[in-house]
Amino acid sequence: MTPYRKIKRNYRRQFFSDRRRRFSGISLLLLLLFLACVIGATFAFGYVFRGEVEATVNEFMGTPRPTPTLQANQYAQRGFAHFREGKLDEASSNFELAVTQRPHNVAYLYEYGIILLESGNDQLAEEMGDRAIAAAPADARGYALKARALMWADAASAIPVAVKGLEYGPDFAPLHASLAIAYTNIGRYAEGLQRGIRATELDPLDSFGFRAYSIPLIYTGRSSEAIAALEKAVAISPKLTAPYFELAAQYRKENYQEMAVGIYRRILELEPDSAKAYLRICQTYAEIGEFLEGTRFCETATEIDQTYAPAWQYLGQLQYARRNYESALESLENCVANGSTAVECYYIRGLAYYFLGECSTAWDVLLEAFLYTNEQSIIDIINIGLGDIRANCPGFESAQLPTPIPPTPIPPTPIGGI
Repeated sequence: MTPYRKIKRNYRRQFFSDRRRRFSGISLLLLLLFLACVIGATFAFGYVFRGEVEATVNEFMGTPRPTPTLQANQYAQRGFAHFREGKLDEASSNFELAVTQRPHNVAYLYEYGIILLESGNDQLAEEMGDRAIAAAPADARGYALKARALMWADAASAIPVAVKGLEYGPDFAPLHASLAIAYTNIGRYAEGLQRGIRATELDPLDSFGFRAYSIPLIYTGRSSEAIAALEKAVAISPKLTAPYFELAAQYRKENYQEMAVGIYRRILELEPDSAKAYLRICQTYAEIGEFLEGTRFCETATEIDQTYAPAWQYLGQLQYARRNYESALESLENCVANGSTAVECYYIRGLAYYFLGECSTAWDVLLEAFLYTNEQSIIDIINIGLGDIRANCPGFESAQLPTPIPPTPIPPTPIGGI
């Protein structure tokens, strides 16, 4: 048995002592500092991640999160990816954002300019070239971009720009490619051929080099070699539609209309809403006398793009050829309303008015047609129409033909861009 142990008590001390543990002064200070740090960290977190917190709350309330802003290099990477897929609008939008963030970056300016050129915006591409030259005068890319923007519209100005660029990049293939087209456009075919060959040698994976080389080949009558060069361009850039259009144009020129139609249908696989491809199919069918089949494709082109004046023009020509004067008149009016200066939209429209018995309007429109041509065969047709009005319309027997004002020459359509 455990012996009972008596607890000794000190009666001088109270059983429940009032003595309590207290923090020392240092401990209290540390506690306050800790609390201050916690509060500060909480406010800092809220400030730094305020946008994320607000976005989370808004998303919970049904408001979508804002799209985060990307860095310039990220926009450029996305632009490259879209360009490789042939999505020029998306590529252009992304490179525009990259250039906005880095306005003096020559790489971004150059690639953005190339996409603009592929999209047909030569004027803005030239501006990008000027900006690139200003940002880095010793970089060949700015000169190459500007020369390419000028090579069709102003070949004489493009040549010195490209030659200047060769001082800084003598082996930069796009400079030689631009010179191939520019020299050809001023009649220096031998130099154009040499530059085209050099461009393809320096960069055999650049589709533009083969496209440029095809131009002096076309002008010198070497059509089969031009087609071979364009086929290489298509193989290098199978998602870009411009080389397909150029190749199909050469097949049409060589009377391989079936091959051309096949290429245009390939374009429609890449761009199902390409009004230009539908128009080219329409024209190709018309070349072999399939006017009714061609009309169908021209109508589709105008349905896709109601402001596409060339489609209205050719549709009107086909309707007129089938003596559907009312429809032809409507199409050619749309052609003029959308800003076309093609003489066909004027003199054929005038003739349609005549056959519909609207002699006064026909007379005025035929006179206006003189302003848009200097081609003698068309001038002869206009004069025949005016003569018919004088012979067959009351009140026009003594009408005098005015002396036509010499027209301003209209620049020809670039061969490579048809």
